[in-house]
Amino acid sequence: MSLTTEQAYSDLLSETREAALLESCGAVLGWDEQTYMPVGGAEHRSNQLALLAGLAHEKATAPRVGELLQHLESTRDVPADSVMSANIREIRRDYNRATRLPKSLVEEMSKTTSLSQQAWVSARKNRDFAQFLPWLEKVTRLKREVAQAIGYGQGVPYDALLDEYEPGMTAADVTTLFEALKADLVPLIAQVRDSGRQPRREILTRRYPIPAQQQFSIAAAEAIGFNFQQGRLDVAHHPFCSGFGPGDCRLTTRYNEQHFPGAFFGTLHEAGHGMYEQGLDPALWGSPVGRACSLAIHESQSRMWENLVGRSQSFWKWLYPKARETFPEALGQTPLDEFYFAINDVQPSFIRVEADEATYNLHILLRFDMERPLISGDLAPADVPGMWNELSHKYLGITPPHDSEGCLQDIHWSAGLVGYFPTYSLGNMVASQLFEAAHRDLGDLSSQFARGEFQPLHQWLTTKVHRLGRKYPALELVERVTGEPLSHRPLIRHLQHKLGALYGI
Repeated sequence: MSLTTEQAYSDLLSETREAALLESCGAVLGWDEQTYMPVGGAEHRSNQLALLAGLAHEKATAPRVGELLQHLESTRDVPADSVMSANIREIRRDYNRATRLPKSLVEEMSKTTSLSQQAWVSARKNRDFAQFLPWLEKVTRLKREVAQAIGYGQGVPYDALLDEYEPGMTAADVTTLFEALKADLVPLIAQVRDSGRQPRREILTRRYPIPAQQQFSIAAAEAIGFNFQQGRLDVAHHPFCSGFGPGDCRLTTRYNEQHFPGAFFGTLHEAGHGMYEQGLDPALWGSPVGRACSLAIHESQSRMWENLVGRSQSFWKWLYPKARETFPEALGQTPLDEFYFAINDVQPSFIRVEADEATYNLHILLRFDMERPLISGDLAPADVPGMWNELSHKYLGITPPHDSEGCLQDIHWSAGLVGYFPTYSLGNMVASQLFEAAHRDLGDLSSQFARGEFQPLHQWLTTKVHRLGRKYPALELVERVTGEPLSHRPLIRHLQHKLGALYGI
């Protein structure tokens, strides 16, 4: 007896959920590796992760998945613009991509990146690029193999890797958006530099006891909407968020007693990611519509809560009295206006995750300019430090004093996340465009923030973005929610408005 559409669809979701369960088990082990695992467990952990990656790949590429997809694609019973239709479309996309990758390559990639991340931690600590170079060479070779296996049509190898994070986008698409952003951003940063105004930067490097930072950060994350009954915050060498499934989302941050913004804004950033994960429909977990739309959409959530909310004047009108109470030695005699100017200081810096809203995007342009030749073969891994320093001087006007503040600062390449970096600036654009739409729909958000009211924005994002998962492709989702195609202009308008007032430009 042939399957009905409903039964075939139910069977298909059962297959994808089992693959998702295996992936989530690997995610738990990956989180533990970055937080609590002893260094001596690296080799064994790499074997565990490789095994799980191979099993998940087998499940995701099983012939049965292909048969069910073919059955469903041949029927006329699937309603257009339905969750079922979207899931079938996205599972087909994932299946086609996964079946082009040999299981052996998937396992080797998993094992190598697990060990590579441990090597990166040590190399960064020791400021020793030579220690990391053999691993960068291995990861680069494997990512080139991945690109070739997946294919990239008439484009470039980098397209195959970018497509994992931004489905359907190419390096050429990103270049067009980034060139438009750069054309407006660089003159704006120059105006800030030439304004002659500077905040009291030392405000942020006073003594902020770590236990107090922990309590303060958790309270702020909870206030904006992260549910700690379904999540937690821990420490890692590089901040990240892991959503394992319904009811379990893990955030990490890192603390510096002499640098307040690092942990605080890092926690808000990761809480934004976490709120997206917590906002996905739990009934659809294990299916594409129960997953985040794309990395740019994910980054839009973290960057929005970190910057558009967390660095706003209205947010600190609400929170600053509590900050002065928590850090009396550092902030007891400091007026709000001076603190607000300090946290929005625009100044080229070495570390991406500590960069201001404006120059942050220059950090992304630098990495985008490096990743493409790294994958095409025009840039050898051994030449990465030299090119990094050259581009740092080009974009930021500064040269890192050592590689730990240069090419060793990010975990991404050690983890095989090549093609990920562009999503940060794309996320900044999406965040600003969504924020303008939220203002139109919700009214005066600033007044709400000043009263400590964040639920209206949180609920709006849950309804408009989170609950939809991958029902629509990212660019279509942005246009549906905002009424306009993705553009850099809302981000520039936001920066011009904020920086114009602070720097008198």
